[in-house]
Amino acid sequence: MAIMGFVLLLVLVALLLWFVGDYNRLVRIRQELKSAWSQIDVQLKRRHDLIPNLVESVKGYMAHEQKTLENVIKARSQAVNASDLKDKAQAENFLTQTLRSLFAVAERYPDLKANQNVIALQEELTSTENRISFARQFYNDQAMRLNTMVETVPTNIVANMTGFAKAEFFQIEDPGHREAPQVKFN
Repeated sequence: MAIMGFVLLLVLVALLLWFVGDYNRLVRIRQELKSAWSQIDVQLKRRHDLIPNLVESVKGYMAHEQKTLENVIKARSQAVNASDLKDKAQAENFLTQTLRSLFAVAERYPDLKANQNVIALQEELTSTENRISFARQFYNDQAMRLNTMVETVPTNIVANMTGFAKAEFFQIEDPGHREAPQVKFN
């Protein structure tokens, strides 16, 4: 009887250790996911801060391209005010598209292309876009890790018991945002 009790105790201790280990891995991955989102947020803030400077630098040269400038300002406002991940992803993808349009239009103006402020701001934005891209990829990698843990046996048991849910990916949902902007010279 004592041996049976000892074996039962060992099994319970093993189950407890497994539960705690899986729970701690889920917590660690969730924290890494939050950190990855924070990195995206930092880079998006940087981009949001650069855009008004770019628009102001470009305004004088592109007075008759007012619609393009208004779209960039509108897209930036939507991106800054987006609340949840899905809205933020849509707004940021729209902002990326409008910035591409702005850069495409700017190519038509030789004086603007030669302006040092515009060149510096474009380089900053390009650098920031690259950082955002890497941060999104890292976030999506962390989301995939968490989702895999939440869905695979036996960790899904711990995840379900402790309220862990799948993470949303930061992705482009509108197929139109995947296309390059059209540049037409009149």
